[in-house]
Amino acid sequence: MKTFTNIFLGLFIFEAILAAPTIHTLTYDSETYDVALEDLDNLYDYDENIHVDHAEIEIGTVLPSVTKEIYSPPPLPEEAEEEASTPKLIDGSSPHEPGVLGPQTHDGLPTCLLCTCLGTTVYCDDHELDAVPPLPKETTHFYSRYNRIKKINKNDFANQNDLKRIDLTSNFISEIDEDAFRQLPQLQELVLRDNKIRQLPELPPTLTFIDVSNNRLGRKGIKEEAFKDMVDLHHLYITDNNLDHIPLPLPESLQALHLQNNNIQQMHEDTFCKMKDVSYARRSLEDIRLDGNPINLSKTPSAYMCLPRLPIGSLI
Repeated sequence: MKTFTNIFLGLFIFEAILAAPTIHTLTYDSETYDVALEDLDNLYDYDENIHVDHAEIEIGTVLPSVTKEIYSPPPLPEEAEEEASTPKLIDGSSPHEPGVLGPQTHDGLPTCLLCTCLGTTVYCDDHELDAVPPLPKETTHFYSRYNRIKKINKNDFANQNDLKRIDLTSNFISEIDEDAFRQLPQLQELVLRDNKIRQLPELPPTLTFIDVSNNRLGRKGIKEEAFKDMVDLHHLYITDNNLDHIPLPLPESLQALHLQNNNIQQMHEDTFCKMKDVSYARRSLEDIRLDGNPINLSKTPSAYMCLPRLPIGSLI
């Protein structure tokens, strides 16, 4: 057994030797082995007289000549040149036409950049404006409170066919053009309180809410039958105006009438009711304020018989 093992081991070693790579002996040239580097040029005899035609030697690759044509755009037509030379606003619109931010104001800014536009509502409160800014055509609600506006011109709200509410509280308005509001087909709410208005202009019959409190209307500031055709009017506030009478006739739709702090001294028996129709009831008019006026309500008790509630005011 030991002999067989030795024989197997010997064959394995023999095969390993045969599989090993053959090592070739390196032979160095004895003639040049000991030559110094600076003497190598003398070992070979080059013919310095060989003529070389430099024109036949190709060095690198010569690229073909390419002529690059520069593209020039065609000239613009005259109309396009004028359009290109027109300055654009921040929203990309022309200063002469309304853009995304609305028409330009007198300050050279679009309305919706000077003010705040949320949907179809424009807020211009407390901006020290001295005039109504031009509004986008789709405006439905306009607020310009606490400014310095002195006059409402005829064209301030021209072509604003969707406008439903105007609030100009706390300005310095003393004059309103007669046609400033009349041509607004959908105007429902008008707030002009805390101004210096001496004369109300003609108002559209579509109004449902009017507040002109704290102005200077006096005896002649409200036209006769000014509210007669406003069949949907439900709130009318005319406090602190030095009025000496109740403006009649009042529409049947009226729910609240505030006339406190004026100079009203008397009231007719048919101011609110119909004396000839004892069955007449005015159920919608529930809120009448006459306090702060030099009038004794107890002198005309029949004037309130048709009302669901008595007016608030002095009974002495």
